[in-house]
Amino acid sequence: MSEVTRILSAIEQGDPSAAEQLLPLVYEELRKLAAQRLAQEKPGQTLQATALVHEAYLRLVDVNQAEHWNSQGHFFAAAAEAMRRILVENARRRSRAKHGGARDRMELDSSALVAPEIDQDLMALDEALNRLASEDPLSAQVVQLRYFAGLTIPQAAQMLGVSARKADFLWSFARAWLRREMESE
Repeated sequence: MSEVTRILSAIEQGDPSAAEQLLPLVYEELRKLAAQRLAQEKPGQTLQATALVHEAYLRLVDVNQAEHWNSQGHFFAAAAEAMRRILVENARRRSRAKHGGARDRMELDSSALVAPEIDQDLMALDEALNRLASEDPLSAQVVQLRYFAGLTIPQAAQMLGVSARKADFLWSFARAWLRREMESE
């Protein structure tokens, strides 16, 4: 059993000091995942990779709602899902009128306008991804790992316990399925 898996088991059993031991072991990997994910975002994203990692980590190791982690891969898949949810929640919050959702954002250099449809695209993707998850959960997991966690096909395949060829097929299928769903809206 790896050190990470051992600590995850301790967190599950309610050990409050275990969460402190886990962060140094997984922080760099989570930071890379967050940076890769945020690099794929369109301009205008206000979250930084560090803030995204911290928020996701807090959700993952909440002792009051301890999860059962089967492996290190399961933990990182859950981290990808947590990052996805955080980005979607942030997009929804920013699109509300209370937070200036009806206004166009402008950089201090007023020559560069930020696209107002960024948040709408992310919310549409989230809705389509939820529909895909109900029809084909494995394809939806591949999308979460590739798009939201920034993993490569081989990395996603390893996390899901499938061959790289199968993961590549699922990725192609899911992209086409999501594109069709989002265009039909």
